[in-house]
Amino acid sequence: MASTPSLIVSFGEMLIDFVPTVSGVSLAEAPGFLKAPGGAPANVAIAVARLGGKAAFVGKLGDDEFGHMLAGILKENGVSGDGINFDQGARTALAFVTLRADGEREFMFYRNPSADMLLTPDELNLELIRSAKVFHYGSISLIVEPCRSAHLKAMEVAKEAGALLSYDPNLRLPLWPSAEAAKEAILSIWEKADVIKVSDVELEFLTGSDKIDDESALSLWHPNLKLLLVTLGEKGCNYYTKNFHGSVGTFHVNTVDTTGAGDSFVGALLTKIVDDQAILEDESRLKEVLTFACACGAITTTKKGAIPALPTESEALALIKGN
Repeated sequence: MASTPSLIVSFGEMLIDFVPTVSGVSLAEAPGFLKAPGGAPANVAIAVARLGGKAAFVGKLGDDEFGHMLAGILKENGVSGDGINFDQGARTALAFVTLRADGEREFMFYRNPSADMLLTPDELNLELIRSAKVFHYGSISLIVEPCRSAHLKAMEVAKEAGALLSYDPNLRLPLWPSAEAAKEAILSIWEKADVIKVSDVELEFLTGSDKIDDESALSLWHPNLKLLLVTLGEKGCNYYTKNFHGSVGTFHVNTVDTTGAGDSFVGALLTKIVDDQAILEDESRLKEVLTFACACGAITTTKKGAIPALPTESEALALIKGN
């Protein structure tokens, strides 16, 4: 019998995305909105569970209908909620998200402050964090206190316990006081991570260069890093390790909504390496895993919303086989 996979803990925000009922309109033009669970770290946790991995989520929700709904969605999807706290005073965060006609996403956030921003270091389930083989996080939890201190403590505890640290900055500029503040905070924890995934847009933002090339990517390299990934949307991804670098193409699918594609990609990668980190040093195996991750990301773009679109392993393998 196969052994139980090791635990992947995802830390950060979970919220409700309100998505227009029709595509290609601005938020102001939208005739109505559908509610969809969201938040990158929570998407990653569900992506892991859907692929047969073992996942837990650490964060804070409002003690309100939406917060309990989100906790229920994690549970339904097989994600442990042992790291969830509920705030009596603050609401669950909301985001209004639209995919404009030009294909760009537009965000409007309601966090004033929302429950996820109020997680304190004392509320962390340290036992759960210490049992993680991989600890994954973004940068939104670095924006304000006390959540920032909770984030830094959780990272430190996970690292001390021997976890692989996985970082996807997941830049959301409207949430930061300024672009400079965002860049500074995102880079402030850069050298702690073992695995970092950035999008092409984030690469441009962090390097100040409009070139998506090896030189630009490698300017973000740090000595503790094991793997740096730059995702290129429909062009696949570039990968960099200490000893080799290259690229992996993606799959052509009928794209409906790109929300959650990067989270699906990260979840797939982490599921495959959590119990076999030697993959990070073996180029042919790493390429195989990244091809699988790209397939998962591609499938996620074929349906609206992140969580309903996250694939199972058999769906991803069928897409790879069919190409």
